[in-house]
Amino acid sequence: MPLAEHEESPEDGSSILIVDFHPVVRLGLTRLINASQGLRVCGEAETAHEAMEAIKVLRPDLVILDIYLKGIHGIELIENITRLYPKLLVLVFSKFDESFYAERVLRAGAKGYIMKHLPLKKITEAIRCVLAGKIYLSDKIALRLIKKNLGGRSPDYASPLELLSNQELKVFRLIGKGYSTKRIGEKLFLSVRTVEAYRNHIKEKLKLSSSNELLQYAIQWIQNEG
Repeated sequence: MPLAEHEESPEDGSSILIVDFHPVVRLGLTRLINASQGLRVCGEAETAHEAMEAIKVLRPDLVILDIYLKGIHGIELIENITRLYPKLLVLVFSKFDESFYAERVLRAGAKGYIMKHLPLKKITEAIRCVLAGKIYLSDKIALRLIKKNLGGRSPDYASPLELLSNQELKVFRLIGKGYSTKRIGEKLFLSVRTVEAYRNHIKEKLKLSSSNELLQYAIQWIQNEG
Protein backbone atom coordinates (compact mmCIF):
# COMPACT_ATOMS: atom_id res chain seq x y z
CA MET A 1 0.00 0.00 0.00
CA PRO A 2 1.49 3.40 -0.92
CA LEU A 3 2.00 5.87 1.89
CA ALA A 4 -0.82 8.34 2.42
CA GLU A 5 0.17 12.00 2.47
CA HIS A 6 -2.13 14.54 4.07
CA GLU A 7 -2.57 18.12 2.99
CA GLU A 8 -0.78 20.60 5.20
CA SER A 9 -0.03 24.26 5.71
CA PRO A 10 2.65 26.03 7.80
CA GLU A 11 0.01 27.21 10.30
CA ASP A 12 -1.15 23.71 11.12
CA GLY A 13 1.34 23.08 13.94
CA SER A 14 3.58 20.10 14.72
CA SER A 15 3.52 17.47 11.97
CA ILE A 16 2.96 13.82 12.86
CA LEU A 17 3.40 10.63 10.85
CA ILE A 18 1.29 7.63 11.90
CA VAL A 19 2.70 4.14 11.32
CA ASP A 20 0.28 1.32 12.09
CA PHE A 21 -0.76 -1.92 10.41
CA HIS A 22 -4.48 -1.30 11.05
CA PRO A 23 -6.33 1.30 8.88
CA VAL A 24 -8.97 1.86 11.59
CA VAL A 25 -6.29 2.80 14.12
CA ARG A 26 -4.69 5.21 11.66
CA LEU A 27 -8.06 6.80 10.92
CA GLY A 28 -8.94 7.18 14.60
CA LEU A 29 -5.57 8.69 15.48
CA THR A 30 -5.74 11.05 12.53
CA ARG A 31 -9.13 12.38 13.59
CA LEU A 32 -8.02 12.78 17.20
CA ILE A 33 -4.78 14.56 16.31
CA ASN A 34 -6.25 16.85 13.66
CA ALA A 35 -8.94 17.92 16.14
CA SER A 36 -6.24 18.95 18.64
CA GLN A 37 -4.91 22.49 18.53
CA GLY A 38 -1.35 22.80 17.26
CA LEU A 39 -1.18 19.22 15.97
CA ARG A 40 -1.67 17.79 12.50
CA VAL A 41 -1.15 14.48 10.74
CA CYS A 42 1.07 14.91 7.69
CA GLY A 43 0.91 11.28 6.53
CA GLU A 44 0.36 7.60 7.26
CA ALA A 45 2.27 4.37 6.64
CA GLU A 46 1.41 0.71 7.10
CA THR A 47 4.88 -0.89 7.05
CA ALA A 48 8.38 -0.05 8.21
CA HIS A 49 9.53 0.42 4.60
CA GLU A 50 6.68 2.85 3.91
CA ALA A 51 7.50 4.65 7.15
CA MET A 52 11.11 5.28 6.14
CA GLU A 53 10.00 6.54 2.72
CA ALA A 54 7.41 8.81 4.32
CA ILE A 55 9.94 10.25 6.76
CA LYS A 56 12.29 11.07 3.90
CA VAL A 57 9.55 12.85 1.95
CA LEU A 58 7.43 14.45 4.68
CA ARG A 59 10.01 15.25 7.38
CA PRO A 60 7.58 15.01 10.31
CA ASP A 61 8.26 16.36 13.80
CA LEU A 62 7.02 13.16 15.43
CA VAL A 63 6.44 9.56 14.40
CA ILE A 64 3.77 7.57 16.24
CA LEU A 65 4.23 3.87 15.59
CA ASP A 66 3.12 0.45 16.74
CA ILE A 67 5.79 -2.15 17.42
CA TYR A 68 3.79 -4.81 15.56
CA LEU A 69 4.37 -4.21 11.84
CA LYS A 70 4.75 -6.30 8.71
CA GLY A 71 8.38 -6.97 7.89
CA ILE A 72 10.79 -5.76 10.54
CA HIS A 73 9.73 -5.34 14.14
CA GLY A 74 8.91 -1.88 15.49
CA ILE A 75 11.99 -1.83 17.72
CA GLU A 76 14.20 -2.32 14.69
CA LEU A 77 12.33 0.47 12.91
CA ILE A 78 12.97 2.78 15.87
CA GLU A 79 16.67 1.92 15.73
CA ASN A 80 16.74 2.71 12.00
CA ILE A 81 14.94 6.02 12.50
CA THR A 82 17.27 6.99 15.35
CA ARG A 83 20.34 6.15 13.29
CA LEU A 84 19.27 8.09 10.19
CA TYR A 85 17.25 10.88 11.82
CA PRO A 86 18.64 11.31 15.36
CA LYS A 87 16.55 14.43 16.08
CA LEU A 88 13.25 12.90 14.98
CA LEU A 89 10.92 12.14 17.90
CA VAL A 90 9.27 8.72 18.19
CA LEU A 91 6.31 7.74 20.35
CA VAL A 92 5.20 4.10 20.54
CA PHE A 93 1.44 3.49 20.57
CA SER A 94 0.75 -0.21 21.06
CA LYS A 95 -1.50 -2.87 22.56
CA PHE A 96 1.51 -4.82 23.84
CA ASP A 97 2.34 -4.72 27.55
CA GLU A 98 4.43 -1.69 28.45
CA SER A 99 6.08 -3.69 31.25
CA PHE A 100 7.86 -5.74 28.61
CA TYR A 101 8.46 -3.18 25.87
CA ALA A 102 8.69 0.33 27.36
CA GLU A 103 12.32 0.16 28.45
CA ARG A 104 13.28 -1.59 25.20
CA VAL A 105 11.83 1.12 22.98
CA LEU A 106 13.56 3.81 25.04
CA ARG A 107 16.87 2.01 24.58
CA ALA A 108 16.18 1.89 20.84
CA GLY A 109 15.64 5.66 20.74
CA ALA A 110 11.91 6.29 21.29
CA LYS A 111 10.80 9.05 23.64
CA GLY A 112 7.69 7.46 25.02
CA TYR A 113 5.31 4.51 25.21
CA ILE A 114 1.55 4.58 25.52
CA MET A 115 -0.90 1.69 25.35
CA LYS A 116 -3.87 1.72 22.99
CA HIS A 117 -6.54 1.08 25.61
CA LEU A 118 -5.93 4.37 27.43
CA PRO A 119 -8.37 7.34 27.26
CA LEU A 120 -8.05 9.75 24.33
CA LYS A 121 -6.87 12.59 26.54
CA LYS A 122 -3.90 10.45 27.61
CA ILE A 123 -2.89 9.98 23.97
CA THR A 124 -2.80 13.72 23.26
CA GLU A 125 -1.04 14.23 26.60
CA ALA A 126 1.66 11.78 25.53
CA ILE A 127 2.04 13.46 22.12
CA ARG A 128 2.43 16.94 23.63
CA CYS A 129 4.82 15.63 26.27
CA VAL A 130 7.16 14.10 23.68
CA LEU A 131 6.93 17.16 21.41
CA ALA A 132 7.97 19.26 24.41
CA GLY A 133 11.19 17.26 24.65
CA LYS A 134 10.19 15.07 27.57
CA ILE A 135 9.90 11.31 28.07
CA TYR A 136 6.38 9.89 28.37
CA LEU A 137 5.76 6.73 30.39
CA SER A 138 3.03 5.57 32.72
CA ASP A 139 3.66 6.29 36.41
CA LYS A 140 4.10 2.55 37.03
CA ILE A 141 6.85 2.13 34.46
CA ALA A 142 8.57 5.39 35.36
CA LEU A 143 8.75 4.32 39.01
CA ARG A 144 10.02 0.89 38.03
CA LEU A 145 12.85 2.39 35.95
CA ILE A 146 13.79 4.77 38.75
CA LYS A 147 14.02 1.87 41.18
CA LYS A 148 16.05 -0.14 38.71
CA ASN A 149 18.54 2.61 37.90
CA LEU A 150 18.81 4.37 41.26
CA GLY A 151 17.57 1.97 43.87
CA GLY A 152 20.38 -0.52 43.55
CA ARG A 153 17.98 -3.45 43.37
CA SER A 154 17.07 -5.80 40.58
CA PRO A 155 13.48 -5.26 39.45
CA ASP A 156 10.82 -7.94 39.74
CA TYR A 157 10.34 -9.30 36.24
CA ALA A 158 6.91 -10.39 35.07
CA SER A 159 8.54 -12.62 32.46
CA PRO A 160 12.04 -14.10 32.17
CA LEU A 161 12.11 -12.69 28.63
CA GLU A 162 12.57 -9.26 30.18
CA LEU A 163 16.10 -10.37 31.01
CA LEU A 164 16.98 -10.47 27.31
CA SER A 165 18.73 -7.56 25.63
CA ASN A 166 17.17 -6.09 22.49
CA GLN A 167 19.65 -7.98 20.32
CA GLU A 168 18.98 -11.23 22.16
CA LEU A 169 15.25 -10.64 21.69
CA LYS A 170 15.79 -10.22 17.94
CA VAL A 171 17.60 -13.57 17.82
CA PHE A 172 14.92 -15.18 19.99
CA ARG A 173 12.15 -13.86 17.72
CA LEU A 174 13.85 -15.23 14.59
CA ILE A 175 14.32 -18.61 16.28
CA GLY A 176 10.58 -18.64 16.92
CA LYS A 177 9.95 -17.90 13.25
CA GLY A 178 11.95 -20.98 12.28
CA TYR A 179 15.14 -19.29 11.07
CA SER A 180 18.31 -21.37 11.16
CA THR A 181 21.43 -20.05 12.86
CA LYS A 182 22.95 -19.23 9.47
CA ARG A 183 19.86 -17.33 8.31
CA ILE A 184 19.66 -15.41 11.59
CA GLY A 185 23.26 -14.37 11.07
CA GLU A 186 22.55 -13.23 7.52
CA LYS A 187 19.49 -11.24 8.58
CA LEU A 188 21.18 -9.54 11.53
CA PHE A 189 24.62 -9.25 9.87
CA LEU A 190 26.23 -11.47 12.49
CA SER A 191 28.61 -14.41 12.22
CA VAL A 192 27.34 -17.92 12.91
CA ARG A 193 29.61 -18.01 15.95
CA THR A 194 28.07 -14.81 17.33
CA VAL A 195 24.54 -16.12 16.81
CA GLU A 196 25.47 -19.32 18.62
CA ALA A 197 26.78 -17.23 21.51
CA TYR A 198 23.49 -15.33 21.64
CA ARG A 199 21.57 -18.61 21.61
CA ASN A 200 23.60 -19.86 24.58
CA HIS A 201 23.09 -16.60 26.50
CA ILE A 202 19.35 -16.80 25.86
CA LYS A 203 19.18 -20.41 27.09
CA GLU A 204 21.06 -19.45 30.25
CA LYS A 205 18.82 -16.47 30.99
CA LEU A 206 15.65 -18.47 30.35
CA LYS A 207 17.02 -21.51 32.22
CA LEU A 208 16.51 -23.81 29.24
CA SER A 209 18.59 -26.95 28.95
CA SER A 210 18.45 -27.64 25.21
CA SER A 211 18.08 -26.05 21.78
CA ASN A 212 14.79 -27.89 21.35
CA GLU A 213 13.38 -26.30 24.52
CA LEU A 214 14.55 -22.92 23.24
CA LEU A 215 12.83 -23.50 19.90
CA GLN A 216 9.54 -24.54 21.51
CA TYR A 217 9.61 -21.58 23.89
CA ALA A 218 10.33 -19.17 21.04
CA ILE A 219 7.57 -20.61 18.80
CA GLN A 220 5.03 -20.35 21.61
CA TRP A 221 6.00 -16.75 22.31
CA ILE A 222 5.71 -15.76 18.65
CA GLN A 223 2.24 -17.31 18.50
CA ASN A 224 1.13 -15.44 21.62
CA GLU A 225 2.64 -12.16 20.45
CA GLY A 226 0.83 -12.25 17.12
